[in-house]
Amino acid sequence: MTRGAAYRTASPAAVAWEARADLVVVGGGVAGLTAARAASLRGLSVLTVSKGGPTDTATQYAQGGIAVVGDLQADSVDSHVEDTCVAGAGLCDETAVRSIVAGGREAVSALVDLGAVFDRGRDGRVERTREGGHSTRRIIHAGGDATGAEVQRALGAAGLPVLFGAAAARIVTDRNGVSGLIVLSDKGFGVIHTPAVLLATGGMGQLYSCSTNPSGATADGVALALDAGAAVADLEFVQFHPTVLFAPGGVGRRPLVSEAVRGEGARLVDSAGRSVTEGVHPRGDLAPRDVVSRAIAARMTELGTDHVHLDARGLDGFARRFPTVTASCLAAGIDPATQLIPVAPAAHYACGGVVTDTSGRTGVPGLFAAGEVARTGLHGANRLASNSLLEGLVVGERAGIAAAERADLRVEVTDVRPWPVARVDRAAVQRLMAAHASVVRDGDGLDRAAAELAQTLATGPHHMPTDVAGLEDAALTVAASALLLAARVRTESRGCHTRSDHPGSRESWRHSIEVRRDETGALVLPELTGAR
Repeated sequence: MTRGAAYRTASPAAVAWEARADLVVVGGGVAGLTAARAASLRGLSVLTVSKGGPTDTATQYAQGGIAVVGDLQADSVDSHVEDTCVAGAGLCDETAVRSIVAGGREAVSALVDLGAVFDRGRDGRVERTREGGHSTRRIIHAGGDATGAEVQRALGAAGLPVLFGAAAARIVTDRNGVSGLIVLSDKGFGVIHTPAVLLATGGMGQLYSCSTNPSGATADGVALALDAGAAVADLEFVQFHPTVLFAPGGVGRRPLVSEAVRGEGARLVDSAGRSVTEGVHPRGDLAPRDVVSRAIAARMTELGTDHVHLDARGLDGFARRFPTVTASCLAAGIDPATQLIPVAPAAHYACGGVVTDTSGRTGVPGLFAAGEVARTGLHGANRLASNSLLEGLVVGERAGIAAAERADLRVEVTDVRPWPVARVDRAAVQRLMAAHASVVRDGDGLDRAAAELAQTLATGPHHMPTDVAGLEDAALTVAASALLLAARVRTESRGCHTRSDHPGSRESWRHSIEVRRDETGALVLPELTGAR
């Protein structure tokens, strides 16, 4: 019995509205819109629900680009696979990596057919840059450093129906799998009768006080999937982007300074002008993100500072190549052409998520996931730069096609009530995670965070959420609990999970950690408890 099943007690009168669809997509970013389009082209009736507006997605803010093999004389799928697996620190599923990487060229071609425009050089060929962890220049970009915005524009222009301002509250299942979705909109709670739900809700950056993610990145998909009976994995691997524009006391969403800035020659230096990464990794400032973030954290600890600097003063045409970064810097009173850019790591990307195959299928029939919310095996313990938009395009397309497997099922939801959740102080949860589950962690801090969170859940009042914020707070609390559970167990350092009390990697931990709900609703590690 899933947690959702335990609370199905209300009558259909509890809902204010109803709808039907062959597929409901939750989320309006690259993965969700790609999936919706693929399913629509195959004759499915598709409804996309998005709790924000048309551009309130992580895709919109993606700067760097899309990692995709271009000139086969200068690059290869094998090389891209190798770079991805090296960055993933032993936890990538190489079969999944190869499948997704190999699908990149076709996925980008489809995006271009939709009208997406990528930057071209004087020779008319698509420009490519290099980012951390890549052995060659394979990153295509648009608008200089506004690739995500162009991807969002092109997919949004397809004109598919989207219900904005609507948050998913619960996935309803029966003996055949998914039968519907409970949604909270400005009309109240509604039910969408559907045999297939695709989660494309993005990440969980709002677990932390400071993040590059939009305000809606509240781990909704992780919580929804767990409550529906699906597994999540690799949640302990939260990637912190090494170069986020620093501001004293800055909280909430902070602008990142694209990795491509370092790809074009900018250098990371400390307050004394010394290189931050020299001697740390053969690729220096273009090492994988976990390496660079740790190097910055170590230097800040050494010097007692709260940021380092990015020196881009020697780059020609900086404002033309990086207009988004330039605008963010100028808004903060910094001219990158003449001044050092203050930067520090901040929560950026969830490498783990809902366990799926490379077509987005989960272990629950009719439940799919794609994009950052999913864990396909592509990223392992640390995502390679610019592989995220690639994954969203490739797996989003496949998931939309796979959803057609359920189109002939006729379903009917009869029990629709959402369940009570604990009232939590979101800011307190964020401070707890930032203090004890950030770039560098230790067992004592993780134990303290888990104990404080458990105490809040055990003693805090419970309520039926009546607004989006309440649903988000509940989802963040579930995700924080699951992340801390896995991070406490993984007594090693691997990828972007760094334990100061266990600095080395252990071969015995070269596997993923799954988290599920048991029959009582508790979060458990079935792989370690034998409760599969």
